Amino acid sequence: MTAEPQVETAAESRFVVGIDLGTTNSALCFVDTQQDNWQVETFAVPQLVAPGQVESRETLPSFHYQAAQDEFSENSLSMPWDDSNASEVVGLFAREQGKLVPGRVIESAKSWLCHAGVDRTSPLLPWHGSSEVEMLSPVDVSSKYLSHLRDAWNAAHPDAPLEAQDVVVTLPASFDEVARELTIEAARKAGLNRVLLIEEPQAAFYAWINSNSENWAELVSPGQTILVCDIGGGTSDFTLIRVRSDEDQKVQFHRVAVGDHLILGGDNLDLALAQHVEQKLDQTGKLSPRQWGSLIRICRHAKETLLSPDAPESYSISLSGGGSKLIGGGLQCELKRDEVHELLISGFFPEAALSEKPQQVRSGFQEFGLPYAADAGITRYLAAFLSDHVQEDADQQFGATRPDVVLFNGGAFLSPLIQERIVHQIKTWFRGDDSDWAPNILENERHDLAVSRGAAYYGMVRRGKGVRIAAGLPRTYYLGVGVEEDGEAQLQALTLMPAGAEPGFEAELDDFEFDLRVASPVEFPLFYSSTRLTDSPGELIEIEREQMSALPPIRTVLRSRKEKAAVTIPVVVHAKLNEIGTLQLWCSEEEGSRSWQLQFDVRSATQTDLEGHTGEGEAAGVLDQQVLDAAAIVIQNSFGRKASEKPSGIAKRLARTLQMSKEDWPPSLLRKMWDELMECEASRSLSADHESRWLNLLGYSLRPGFGVAMDDWRVMEVWKGLKGKLNFTGSTSLTEWWILWRRIAGGLPTGQQIALALPVVTNMRDKVKKYQRALELEAEMDEADRKKRPGKRNKRRLLGRGNTHEVSESWRMIGSFERLPLKMKIEAGDLALATLEEHDSKAIEPALLWTIGRLGARQPFYGPLNGVVPIEVVENWINQLMIPRKTTTERRFAVMQLARKTGDRYRDISDSLREKIVVWLTEQKSTTHFIELVQSGGQLGSREEEMAFGESLPVGLGLRKSI
Repeated sequence: MTAEPQVETAAESRFVVGIDLGTTNSALCFVDTQQDNWQVETFAVPQLVAPGQVESRETLPSFHYQAAQDEFSENSLSMPWDDSNASEVVGLFAREQGKLVPGRVIESAKSWLCHAGVDRTSPLLPWHGSSEVEMLSPVDVSSKYLSHLRDAWNAAHPDAPLEAQDVVVTLPASFDEVARELTIEAARKAGLNRVLLIEEPQAAFYAWINSNSENWAELVSPGQTILVCDIGGGTSDFTLIRVRSDEDQKVQFHRVAVGDHLILGGDNLDLALAQHVEQKLDQTGKLSPRQWGSLIRICRHAKETLLSPDAPESYSISLSGGGSKLIGGGLQCELKRDEVHELLISGFFPEAALSEKPQQVRSGFQEFGLPYAADAGITRYLAAFLSDHVQEDADQQFGATRPDVVLFNGGAFLSPLIQERIVHQIKTWFRGDDSDWAPNILENERHDLAVSRGAAYYGMVRRGKGVRIAAGLPRTYYLGVGVEEDGEAQLQALTLMPAGAEPGFEAELDDFEFDLRVASPVEFPLFYSSTRLTDSPGELIEIEREQMSALPPIRTVLRSRKEKAAVTIPVVVHAKLNEIGTLQLWCSEEEGSRSWQLQFDVRSATQTDLEGHTGEGEAAGVLDQQVLDAAAIVIQNSFGRKASEKPSGIAKRLARTLQMSKEDWPPSLLRKMWDELMECEASRSLSADHESRWLNLLGYSLRPGFGVAMDDWRVMEVWKGLKGKLNFTGSTSLTEWWILWRRIAGGLPTGQQIALALPVVTNMRDKVKKYQRALELEAEMDEADRKKRPGKRNKRRLLGRGNTHEVSESWRMIGSFERLPLKMKIEAGDLALATLEEHDSKAIEPALLWTIGRLGARQPFYGPLNGVVPIEVVENWINQLMIPRKTTTERRFAVMQLARKTGDRYRDISDSLREKIVVWLTEQKSTTHFIELVQSGGQLGSREEEMAFGESLPVGLGLRKSI
């Protein structure tokens, strides 16, 4: 059944508010429901336009600026409703000041909000900004824009605070569940708890209905298909709305399809133009990050000017110089109108065939670290969208949906040239034999306000007023289930929630009975499809990777008071789409009252350390159960309650029993060994040998801490089980302790990495301080004193004291922690370099070099890109590492990792230093591939992956590829 949206009947707020939380600009519109002839009004947002100068504007630019200490006079950044001395500002002045000081401004936070390649809840913006700037998460930045809107509204409406009104916030139609949840979280942080979401293309169409309330029925007719083409600063969104008539012949609107999420919009045009201008400037190599940030903002204005209806023939670009040439060393060039048209119109809106598909090879922009769409051709994405969504009740002669009507929305369409190119392309695709055919273009009065106006109008629709768009779920959702075929379990997709379902829809899947494991870790694979829109709830289908995308799986342990040990019980599954569009899933006992509600694991897609499982570990093969049982027996014989053998030599006994060398053990076998070892955890208290062997094999069986389903849960079980304690504190146990955490570092979240690293780094810091103090004392001694007190030379052994293996492994553990805060990473790298200078550190030199290479690597092994050490720090490390005349493979490998080219100017070292490194590596007779990785980038080979990890990786598992 399909439930109608509930209309509020009690405690209705006076105002209904619509908020466009935009990539480039935000806006707030509202309806005062106490007015008889209500209308959508625009709230002019008070904001700083200059220090100490507040003016109201219809939009709030989505920019956040953090001022330097004493950059502005006291209270000059404060708003009328805030009597504190503010040091940060959002809005118009933040945008303008950011042009002058780009390292202190945050923009495009909305694009980061849907970026799965970083931890969107961690402080990472401004991306590679000034080092002294306080970093904020995309959620926090979004919350600050909403907080400003709330405070501004409350100052104007003290008797009707925004937190007490019905608020509708817009977001791209293609936002997935995780991005939706994070948008809601941003609203909560801003104190807005009565929030509903609406898709931006729908909101834009609601705005059109509102502005044409007297005659909209004359402008569209049943049977037509409306394309809403929404290209803003950060995204491109396509939506299809079908015009139908009900039994009373009244016109109805049905949203029937939305496109996949594309981070492709006005920002990309700005980047393309900036790259073009960079090549024209009289400049050797790339611009500095500071100059590049300024150039992008200049090119944004140049784009808007040269694509406007009254564009001049040319536009002058003037960019200040850098370094000693900051004054009088500016760079200039001239941009011609025609070259900009060719670059941007032909480049982003090329002529394309209707059958043409977007290219899959990533083409370009990594400047902001964002995962921009692989193909810059927006028209190719539009062709694919129209071809993938053919409606049953539409004209299908073209093999694609022909849009009869088009509504343009978004800042890109402020340029008539871009509108004309899209219309021309649609005419080319669909006119057929009718050369005069063209889609009807609906007028959009205000591209910058349409979305917020439509959101406010939608709030009234929910109260039973206005014209409603029937807009169910835009995608079909599936649960991955194991179905036995020919004695083997095959993963298939069970349709959970059909496309078109509306809030309140509940799917009962009583025809299927499932076996559910209780008191044991389980994983529920989830998929969605934007193209399979006719699958019904309960329908079991093959998983088609081209038509289905994987969501972060639900990983959990279902607990029950009744069952303490792992058991399997029969259950039925049912799903519900709640009022904010979030999918809820329940498993209910077939013969009983127990029920378990499952939620999407938002962490799995907001953090790279908990990304959706890909199945690469399982792809390496699953061994026969008899083999697994044999391995379990060997482990029990060494660590079980009735152990009959000493733990020493267990790896060799396993290899003999399995008839498989240790390096060939697949992840499925290793994780089974982990299960058995965790059952025997108590045995590590028997002796130092038991503990060290158990720790060693446990880490080996779980390395690298990811790659197999439930690895994040396994790592947490290790953390909870060991409780940070060793039973035996001798050097052997301590060494294996460091090795264990180094091996599974990829599965440890930031907090646990800090907890393990902090005491080690503190100890290293103390040793370095003692060593440096000894150097100072020696420098103060005269020759006679040195002859009398030769013992002072023992200072050179201060850093190397202790078991060499133990010290080396403690360093390697630190190097493997890619989620440490940047400040701690930088300190650890500096300490490692200081230790290298000690004359007696040769024994631990390989570990020190490995640590420096991992800490400063340009391409992380598993960590997020916002954790990459800044360029200026890494360049200093490189210069110190290249001092010795004779080098080792470890030193050359470390330099290569620090200098490896990525194509991202915010991670790559300077071209001049790169040239020196290539010469140095050549002189040191380095491998050709090391030199190639520094010169032009590329992927590590299998041997190099082992060097980066510190040992061989399990069969079938490789380095993660950062976006």
